[in-house]
Amino acid sequence: MKQDKKQVSVSHYKFRHYDNLERFASYWHQLDLILAEEPASVLEIGVGTKVMSNYLKSNTGILNTSLDIASDLSPDYLGDVKALPFADNSYDLVCAFEVLEHLPFDQFENCLKELKRVSKKVVVLSLPHFGPIIKFDFKFPFVKEKKIMMKIPISKVHKFNGQHYWEIGKKEFSLKKILNILRQYFIVSKQFVAFDSPYHHFFVLIKK
Repeated sequence: MKQDKKQVSVSHYKFRHYDNLERFASYWHQLDLILAEEPASVLEIGVGTKVMSNYLKSNTGILNTSLDIASDLSPDYLGDVKALPFADNSYDLVCAFEVLEHLPFDQFENCLKELKRVSKKVVVLSLPHFGPIIKFDFKFPFVKEKKIMMKIPISKVHKFNGQHYWEIGKKEFSLKKILNILRQYFIVSKQFVAFDSPYHHFFVLIKK
């Protein structure tokens, strides 16, 4: 199988440009979801700036292994999510945060099959979710803070921007469609859009 080429250089992953405030909020949710599963081993697809993997390696006893197609990001393994170079059930948890949208949508299901094959039990994903948002954050003294967020549905055709082939919320890529595909292979244990990182939609998936 032909391996995809990387889409950006290592200079793309720089502070403020890539690692902005919302991105760090997304890292928090990534770690929170992973640690809640209490895995002994994690396979991380797409290393980015290694914020998550460095935290796991420095602050937990979790065996963290990374894979990416970009050699200049120095992953543990150089490889392709469409054909992972690992045996079945190799890792307790497999995660791919903001990765699968970088491949054409007709490859989405094959990638899910590979993630499921390599995981013993859990797969954790995040995918971009397009849509203008309305947010309210209420806080009064001695009253628990209340946060409300909703996305405004807009039927917009997605155009490849050099990185993303598709995004949830764009025309032909509704959340309902994505969930229907995910449920063919997994039990969707949890799914949400984070208030502090509203462009990222998180999914916790359990192997059937």
